[in-house]
Amino acid sequence: MFPRENHSNGYEQVHQVGGMDHTHSHIHRERVRRGTRRLRGSSSSPSLRVFDQSQPNHHRPPCTDFDVAYFHSYAHLGIHQEMIKDRVRTETYREAIMQHQSFIAGKVVVDVGCGTGILSIFCAQAGAKRVYAIDASDIALQANEVVKANNLSDVVVVLHGRVEDVEIDEEVDVIISEWMGYMLLYESMLGSVINARDRWLKPGGLILPSSATLYMAPVTHTDRYNDSVDFWRNVYGINMSAMVPLAKQCAFEEPSVETITGENVLTWPHVVKYIDSYSVTINELESVTTKFKFNSMMRAPLHGFAFWFDVEFNGNAIVSTNYNSTTSFIDNHQMNGSQRKKRTNPNEALVLSTAPEDPPTHWQQTLIYFYDPIELEQDQLIEGLVTLSQSRENARFMNIHLEYTSGGRSHVKESVMR
Repeated sequence: MFPRENHSNGYEQVHQVGGMDHTHSHIHRERVRRGTRRLRGSSSSPSLRVFDQSQPNHHRPPCTDFDVAYFHSYAHLGIHQEMIKDRVRTETYREAIMQHQSFIAGKVVVDVGCGTGILSIFCAQAGAKRVYAIDASDIALQANEVVKANNLSDVVVVLHGRVEDVEIDEEVDVIISEWMGYMLLYESMLGSVINARDRWLKPGGLILPSSATLYMAPVTHTDRYNDSVDFWRNVYGINMSAMVPLAKQCAFEEPSVETITGENVLTWPHVVKYIDSYSVTINELESVTTKFKFNSMMRAPLHGFAFWFDVEFNGNAIVSTNYNSTTSFIDNHQMNGSQRKKRTNPNEALVLSTAPEDPPTHWQQTLIYFYDPIELEQDQLIEGLVTLSQSRENARFMNIHLEYTSGGRSHVKESVMR
């Protein structure tokens, strides 16, 4: 067990098959936006902690080969540089920590998927008594050096291992994590946050972010379609239309992570999934289904659906969260379509948004394109359902099943986010 008061070395290692939970790895994908992202005692006697994964453990899921590859990808510094350079992301997290300083000062914090350790250091700067910075990727080795270089080894303890494998001998007051993947749920890192919550968080403890909401909306994007498909109809005066079917498959078979604007969005968004960090379970994340109904606000070709998310940092959620108030928030958010970035008054929660109308982030938006556009009239109905489920092949992948009907025609689109 860890000594409770003397952590001046600040680094402990958990030997395991693979690494840990972190956010957003583009494993086996070529459209890599973050390097590979779509991983991560006493001063005189450094500690090395070894855990035997072969022993039964109720909170320890197996570490698969896919997990090993996932964690290994987060050892690449370029991924972390891109995340840290995302000022919307990093500055919102720092502001959230400082706004919740009264919850953090003198308290024990766990940083799930600490990466370079920047959020752990923010918490130490906010006065945390101790911060357990957990990461399975080898970036934890560098994180420990960063902690020592900033003279914080007596506060920040770097644990090199999966959340599911490490042991902490005390309850914690705060859990912080930047767990969100593309389309919010890609990479399934939230499961590790839930694991940490259920094992270590004190009753009444704080989780940052406190909630998350995934949205979807129909979009038009003629320039993207023309660039990917219509380009082949006339290439330097040569008819290459025979390439069009292959061009559609190559461009639109898989989800596309890219940046759009509010002008591409045809309606107010629909809430796909609301997540309360204090009550969400691992089982409910295995498959998410929602029915949707939109009326186009304009006449335009419908090229597909866009997905984005926001997360909220709200310490008041500890005091009062109930189903009715949550439902009311979602309904109002969906109706007015607003994505709040900064608080307009001290009682309003801070929100980190990846919406098309907000400042861009490294998450961008995720688009599911149709192979052929649908010509919409103003007020035309678009309805259907979408199911997001963890892949049986690899739980960090996401299967997307989309059914939609408009203008009397029904369509189905299946894709996998790898």
